[in-house]
Amino acid sequence: MSMRLAMKVLWPAFLAAMLAEGCFFAMFDPREELHMGQLALTPMAVYTIGFFFFWIFCALASMLTYYLVVVPDDPHPPF
Repeated sequence: MSMRLAMKVLWPAFLAAMLAEGCFFAMFDPREELHMGQLALTPMAVYTIGFFFFWIFCALASMLTYYLVVVPDDPHPPF
């Protein structure tokens, strides 16, 4: 993956992940909502894991968008 392609995909995904994490954790407090048995995570760990989850999800969506934009036109479109 070239550096330019990585920046075209990862930078918008980073910005979208910041927005998604802000919206998600504005509604859910990890100190109250996350009790996973014996796995005790600090709120900062939950925020970090959540951010990377949102970033990966947004990066996949951004990569799919990039792929659909640069795919050559099909001579026989399905529609």
